[in-house]
Amino acid sequence: MTQEEKLTALKAMVGSSDPDEVLSTYLTLAGRKVLAKAYPYQNDVTEVPAQYAYLQVEIAAYMLNKRGAEGQTSHSENGVSRSYENGDVPSSMLKAVVPYCGVI
Repeated sequence: MTQEEKLTALKAMVGSSDPDEVLSTYLTLAGRKVLAKAYPYQNDVTEVPAQYAYLQVEIAAYMLNKRGAEGQTSHSENGVSRSYENGDVPSSMLKAVVPYCGVI
């Protein structure tokens, strides 16, 4: 999946009027979260593996939709209640990422 395809998918998911630069930034941040989980001891990997491309887009959509309420643990207003698993990307989203292991 190319960066442009990821951007198109993200636009479709969030229905956002944000500029492409903002959406690309969120894709980059989501990619870094995936890479940090997949390669916890390597800092030289910069491209998200193909099997995690859709997960990258899902995480970016999650982060975009959570804007303005970062770290919210509970919120109730007019019958709408919100709470988040944690202040970052939920571990339930990253559980599909298998950390890379190597030999010393």
